[in-house]
Amino acid sequence: MTTKEMEVVKNLDVEKYMGRWYEIASFPSRNQPKDGVNTRATYTLNQDGTVHVLNETWSGGKRGSIEGTAYKADPKSDEAKLKVKFYIPPFLPIIPIVGDYWVLYIDDDYQYALIGQPSKKYLWILCRQPHLDEEIYNQLVEKAKEVGYDVSKLHKTPQADPPPDGEDAPKDTKGFWWIKSILGK
Repeated sequence: MTTKEMEVVKNLDVEKYMGRWYEIASFPSRNQPKDGVNTRATYTLNQDGTVHVLNETWSGGKRGSIEGTAYKADPKSDEAKLKVKFYIPPFLPIIPIVGDYWVLYIDDDYQYALIGQPSKKYLWILCRQPHLDEEIYNQLVEKAKEVGYDVSKLHKTPQADPPPDGEDAPKDTKGFWWIKSILGK
């Protein structure tokens, strides 16, 4: 089967994209605990045009989070190819880690999105709600498959309904989720 060339959304309305997104499914990553649930991202537009990124996940009943910054990979391009920069370890920000964040698909109402990157090692299906209609989910999976993603690696993220409030759980203030992810747990 031949794969289509990976295309990204053009003229993304960044302001409309801001807000909370729930992770419906993703490829497992060393950067997230394997037992993570209620994973979500909250994006806020900064005055300089960059985006503040807050990624949260619950593991072992505790809320872990990491903050970073997203910005256009090429400020002159109309493509939704972003770079996201985090510092590790999060409790002692020393080392910048930069990754690609490409918006491969978004619906007209900005309610669900398919996010990937050129190496195809990472893939996320995001939604404004903690649950996504199965038919829409399958359409997004098919879009990922068409551009060459191994969708058998997709793992659905357990989401509570209603989702927890960020302050409902004790925080992992020591960054143990990050250490656990390095150890592959």
